[in-house]
Amino acid sequence: MGHRGKRHRWGHRWKCLREVWERIGRLAPGPLNAKIFIPVIGSESLCNEPIIIYSDEFEAYKLVYLEGRTQEEAAAIMGVSRGSLWRLLYSARRKIGLAILESRPFVIVPV
Repeated sequence: MGHRGKRHRWGHRWKCLREVWERIGRLAPGPLNAKIFIPVIGSESLCNEPIIIYSDEFEAYKLVYLEGRTQEEAAAIMGVSRGSLWRLLYSARRKIGLAILESRPFVIVPV
């Protein structure tokens, strides 16, 4: 029973550290101001809960999918490992896909 409590506390602390690691030390020369994209169907704009996309996730997405660079090239440009770039791409693809499928706005915010 005591072991279970320790694992829970460690898991909580690990989650906090992981969130800090994800936001530190990434070069994202993209937008410095927040940008929001709101879907419009017909003449009505849909105002559901927005999805937050960080500028480093969007920069990774832009480098690989819009500029056609390899993951190695994009990782070198951003100053991160290829694994970190892959995680950024995964997160960006998931968030953009969710925003499109659920007709939700998404906001690109600076890191």
